[in-house]
Amino acid sequence: MSKAEISKLGHFGLVSTDLEKSLWFFKEVVGLEETDVMNGVHYLRAWGDFEHHTLSIRAGEEAYLDHIAWRTKRREDVDLFAEQLENSGIAIEWVEEGTEKGQGKAFRFKLPSNHTFEIYYDMEKTLASPETRSVLKNQTHKSWNKGVSPRRIDHVNLLSSLPANELVDFMQEHLGFNLREYVEAPDGTYVGAWMSVTPLVHDIAFSFDPNSPSTHEVHHIAYWLDNAQDLLRAADILKENGIFFKGPGKHGISQAMYIYAIDPGSGVRLEIFTNGYLIFEPDWEPIRWSVDEMDIGFTYWGDQMDANTENNPTIKA
Repeated sequence: MSKAEISKLGHFGLVSTDLEKSLWFFKEVVGLEETDVMNGVHYLRAWGDFEHHTLSIRAGEEAYLDHIAWRTKRREDVDLFAEQLENSGIAIEWVEEGTEKGQGKAFRFKLPSNHTFEIYYDMEKTLASPETRSVLKNQTHKSWNKGVSPRRIDHVNLLSSLPANELVDFMQEHLGFNLREYVEAPDGTYVGAWMSVTPLVHDIAFSFDPNSPSTHEVHHIAYWLDNAQDLLRAADILKENGIFFKGPGKHGISQAMYIYAIDPGSGVRLEIFTNGYLIFEPDWEPIRWSVDEMDIGFTYWGDQMDANTENNPTIKA
């Protein structure tokens, strides 16, 4: 039997306690395009995203990240993953086709940390509306149509009171992810881990904080800008709209530049992300950092942003 494979990060499902503020932030300030609204759920994507959505937002009494979705490499991989996970004693819950607008057959399950993942393959490649459509055939929407205008979805960073080792082991064993960089404490505990199935340094990261409010917090979700100049432009746009942010800065781990801002509706932290490096070597050896090297690892230069919940608010997933 062939082994199921993940191709990429697909989308985030966000629940907001103030839907109006979240839609203003993500649509007008960040500049994501709305592709659909169904049953109170708003579906958004960046101008370079091809699938129906990379972010959904709905109203709720508590703000949290409902699920993080991953697209498989082949249609049959959805069933293969379901079988492999169930054979390992992991409970799954099927999501009927069309429950999530544009999406086909899918299922959800929990990580050991209780974060919810969704696995799918089929998703509509929705054509942009005539007024926002790009003249480029290899691009969905006009770039720079409004707001910060990121090109695409990039990654997610999950925070937990569980050591990152446990989540790294799960991702490697059950989902085929590769460890790219990690921070190791003297006792062997991973304080942070950066993993991917693509050439990106990370499609997902795990941050460990023993004082985290729960095992299933979200440190941030991230969208990608093309270059550093775009990041400086984003800082102006955030400031003009009264959004507090940290950065610009540069991570040592991933070598990427960043700005962090908070959605005023849900409280979720958004990282606007650019530069960094890609990994093409099939024999890549994970880069180890010690906790004594974190001044460079987390923040090479710029505003310090780490995983500590004392100074950095989070929402649950």
